[in-house]
Amino acid sequence: MTDWTTPADLRARVLREWERGHLLSAALTGEALYPWRIPLKGPGASLLASRFDDARQWIRALSDSAKTAGKPGYRLEFQEINHRQLGRNQVPVAAWVDTEADALALIGKRREAARLRALAGTIAQAFPPLHDWLAKRPLRVLEHGDDWPRLLGVLGWIAAHPRSNLYLRQIDVPEVHSKFIERHRALLAELLALILPADVIDATAPGGVAGFEQRFGFRAKPALLRFRLLDGDLHGLSDLTVPTDQFAGLAPPQRRVFITENEINFLAFPPIPDSLVIFGAGYGFEPLAEARWLRERDIFYWGDLDSHGFAILNQLRGHFPHVRSLLMDRATLMAHRPLWGQEATPTRRELGRLQPDEAGLYDDLRHDRIAPALRLEQERIAYAWVQAALAGLAHH
Repeated sequence: MTDWTTPADLRARVLREWERGHLLSAALTGEALYPWRIPLKGPGASLLASRFDDARQWIRALSDSAKTAGKPGYRLEFQEINHRQLGRNQVPVAAWVDTEADALALIGKRREAARLRALAGTIAQAFPPLHDWLAKRPLRVLEHGDDWPRLLGVLGWIAAHPRSNLYLRQIDVPEVHSKFIERHRALLAELLALILPADVIDATAPGGVAGFEQRFGFRAKPALLRFRLLDGDLHGLSDLTVPTDQFAGLAPPQRRVFITENEINFLAFPPIPDSLVIFGAGYGFEPLAEARWLRERDIFYWGDLDSHGFAILNQLRGHFPHVRSLLMDRATLMAHRPLWGQEATPTRRELGRLQPDEAGLYDDLRHDRIAPALRLEQERIAYAWVQAALAGLAHH
């Protein structure tokens, strides 16, 4: 075995440039890539004498695979080596790929390259601003080869109906359905950013797929919020799920609002006068912030007794500074020692909106002063303990 360059090595070298997109980019831009010289690793003068037969076989293998009349591929560049014992010998030192046709024949990619040219012509004709993108992302063009008729249809529709405020389902393009658009949102976002005027793109939208609808003026699936009335019902309904914008305009009469992160706790939350309970959403409190009427309610947050529970409480107070914590105290933690668990990835950052007793307990948790990565999940707290805490509130 040697590390001398073989015909397979040459093909692999050319294939790497294909996989980088370089060969296809050059085909579209006219970059002067050819003739392309690829240096060879082979026997030097010192090895010719000791491995002369190996060297002859190596040269024969390279020569047999080289281009000939009517056979594209590489040609060899030879260098004469004058050896004291062996005399003059011609040894290949480089392979030359003279044309794009030679390169494509070596790796069997002529059909793909022809298809790219055809696709690129069609795409650039429909949307000239995509010309440079095609040369930068040629493999992506081929990857979506069968999709381009529909992709161009979607691009054309959006360009003709900027900021339509419709759902993606309402885009009317032949053979295009909403799932097709959803599957290709990342690619469509990349292309729309190049073909649409800047003033019809919402630059404040989140990046990636998640912000597609907002960025390009479509209606997004409404966020939903679930809550329960704890002191009766509304037209026979006590457990309701509504769009967040409708919740923001609801302004129910209940004076107390509880927020809990666990669904079972939400469902089993005891009846309490003049109150409702919201099924929380972890760190996502922006929808609640739109409900201005909450600023005039007594709000209680019940989260896990761990570092992230306090971090979520801290974030909620960024919207509603008057929020009080519920069952997130040292007495509750110590009373449930047999039920302690561990956080997978505790947070240790500074939290500036905690009350002194909360901050003290949070510091003990994040610095592992009580137990490593200590966590008491809210659903592990005894139901009687919950009822006692709420009974105390009901009389205030």
